[in-house]
Amino acid sequence: MSDIAMKNDDILLSAENLSISFGGLKAVDGFSVKIKRGELYGLIGPNGAGKTTVFNLLTGVYKPDMGSIILDGKNITGKKNTEINHEGIARTFQNIRLFSNLSVLDNVKAALDERYGYSIFDSIFRTPKFRRIERELDEKALSILEVFDLDKLAEYKASQLPYGQQRKLEIARALATEPKLILLDEPAAGMNPQETAELMDTIALIRREFSVTILLIEHDMKLVSGICERLTVLNFGQILCEGETKAVLNDPEVIKAYLGD
Repeated sequence: MSDIAMKNDDILLSAENLSISFGGLKAVDGFSVKIKRGELYGLIGPNGAGKTTVFNLLTGVYKPDMGSIILDGKNITGKKNTEINHEGIARTFQNIRLFSNLSVLDNVKAALDERYGYSIFDSIFRTPKFRRIERELDEKALSILEVFDLDKLAEYKASQLPYGQQRKLEIARALATEPKLILLDEPAAGMNPQETAELMDTIALIRREFSVTILLIEHDMKLVSGICERLTVLNFGQILCEGETKAVLNDPEVIKAYLGD
């Protein structure tokens, strides 16, 4: 879709000319993208293309050497990771990052805590305020887990869940921060075909139930072609191709980059 056809009010995320170098090597070079509200957008490319670096730039893990990031009309370029999360961007990781020894419920509550504050005094003396907020946290966390069919496993340790359910829990925890945009970094990594099919359903579900915009990094082209509306392809840190999913996946240069011909 052209910039003319895409009204400013429709754009949730706009990144312009993002670049960053490490030790003289340009990991990302002139990356730009516009993502509409409610869109499911894919970022693909060979290993080492710079995809996760883009995620790290968007979430404040790295500060860009140049370029800008506008989220919902607000410039978030160079802000800290926690600040960007509060502005409305959440993410998952290639390698699942859960609190393994905490319960499923407590993993989600950990993401909610910052939005439901109580003092150390309240915690130590179990004040009425503490008990009220804890009830609210439990109810909110369980309502999120229910969407993922994990509410019945709320008291299990996160480490006890099968791999596919751990992925769902990580997404549930990210959604607990009530993001406008969620970045999913290779959510199908390590999944078998059945788990990947369930993941496709889960991603469609969270988009519908939480009205969230999704930016997805993924190597599973069946998943990408099945759910993404538009794609950007990175290669050696630069944009190789972008546009509607079907057209991008059929582009000769994209095929060449993946097959190495």
